[in-house]
Amino acid sequence: MSQRITSFDIAELAGVSQPTVSRALRGSNAVSKSTRERIEKIARELNYSVDKHASSLRLQRANTLALLFFEDPTADDTLINPFFLSMLGSITRRCAQAGFDLLTSFQQLSSDWHTDYEDSRKADGIILLGYGDYADYRPRLRSLKAQGTHFVRWGAPEADDSGLTVGCDNRAGGRIATEHLLDGGCRRIAFIGRCDDGYPEFRARYRGYCDALAARGLKFDRDLQVDALTLESSGVSAAEHLLASGTAFDALFCASDLIAIGAMQALKDRELALPQDVAVVGFDNIPAAAQASPPLTTVQQNARLAGEVLVDTLIARIDNKDVRPELLPVELIVRDSSQL
Repeated sequence: MSQRITSFDIAELAGVSQPTVSRALRGSNAVSKSTRERIEKIARELNYSVDKHASSLRLQRANTLALLFFEDPTADDTLINPFFLSMLGSITRRCAQAGFDLLTSFQQLSSDWHTDYEDSRKADGIILLGYGDYADYRPRLRSLKAQGTHFVRWGAPEADDSGLTVGCDNRAGGRIATEHLLDGGCRRIAFIGRCDDGYPEFRARYRGYCDALAARGLKFDRDLQVDALTLESSGVSAAEHLLASGTAFDALFCASDLIAIGAMQALKDRELALPQDVAVVGFDNIPAAAQASPPLTTVQQNARLAGEVLVDTLIARIDNKDVRPELLPVELIVRDSSQL
């Protein structure tokens, strides 16, 4: 072949994509050993050498960070969890302060966007907000980590290889919410929310709830836990299930504000007085919590601080600094829904 050999020629001969060739020739673990060896063999046979100038241009910074939202079912057309929207201003300001542009989009988990990320050079790193069922999401995180992508996610730090995480102290939040209800005289406190491995943030809040009960010498009643996801409709269904079961309860600790707002609607539909008949506490302090009827007591995650720490942590990772998972403090915001 008399013309200059390119990575596209090698890709055609190897039956792979050009980004796969690029990753293989720089020794990325994202390419299997057999594929990498096949590509290297073809490159040697064609006397192909990497264009160092082009490579250095590709490795220059874009001075851009990507913020990817998980697509959540919502009552409006945003498809974004309201708590994550509250982080957006803080993330944008921090990026500007650090000299980075911000690219925002939805996470396309069904496509190869993440896999091709390092070669596309759309941004220098990724902030991931939301994940759905963590058991389904974890393999994607492992893939990102294996290929060396710079990323940080908001969530509950897990003892696995799913990458760098920033989150709030969910367990402490669950504990202070439950202690508040106990201090108000409630003894039959129901937990509304999933508490399995697929929802680690909810699970941590549930464990804090159990910690508070145990500290007061109260035995947990399995009938007082009802599964729910972060949707008002899920809160309605969970509260209706609890009411229909005949299980006695005098308070609800809901794993999110959206769940709590839905649950309060179901209680009011049964003509129960809030908080006289049932006290309610949520989690997140989204804007709708203060506008609920009655205004909702909730555990506040500091959205401003969260956004700043996410950006700072990602930039530190891009700069190859030593960064570790971080837990941010929470605060109880007391309103009428629990003031007996």
